[in-house]
Amino acid sequence: MWAPWRMAYVSAENGDEFEGPGCVFCDLPALGDDARALVLARGEHCFVVLNAYPYASGHLMVVPYAHLDRLTDLPTPALIEMMELARTAQTALDGAMHPHGFNIGMNQGAAAGAGIADHLHLHVVPRWSGDTNFMPVIGDLRVMPQHLDETYSLLRPGFSA
Repeated sequence: MWAPWRMAYVSAENGDEFEGPGCVFCDLPALGDDARALVLARGEHCFVVLNAYPYASGHLMVVPYAHLDRLTDLPTPALIEMMELARTAQTALDGAMHPHGFNIGMNQGAAAGAGIADHLHLHVVPRWSGDTNFMPVIGDLRVMPQHLDETYSLLRPGFSA
């Protein structure tokens, strides 16, 4: 197994190479380099970003610009845009990667499994028949068949509507 991008995660003190003293989801859109930040699309209230530490190739997230930790606090316009961007993401993933299914959802709070509990985000994870096998259970690892840069290049055109 070869996952060179994973070293940035395991060796970083905070677990994220982009994270500074603030919030990674607040900081990413301000980097000024969408390809480096893995930002695929920007809306008025939310943006779409590839997960830098994905569960599967093409795993992305829809993130509101507002620093909120609960769906109930998200203003209605941002909620609507979040779902519209999730639909755009699914369409882009379908066109570029042809998955057999999707996991779409969010974890709110550390107790619910949120890795970044302070900033709400919606996961869109493409899935393929047979992509979950013995490796995550027995080997305690995931097999990622595609580098993030390649995934970004493949998906970015699907967000240029």
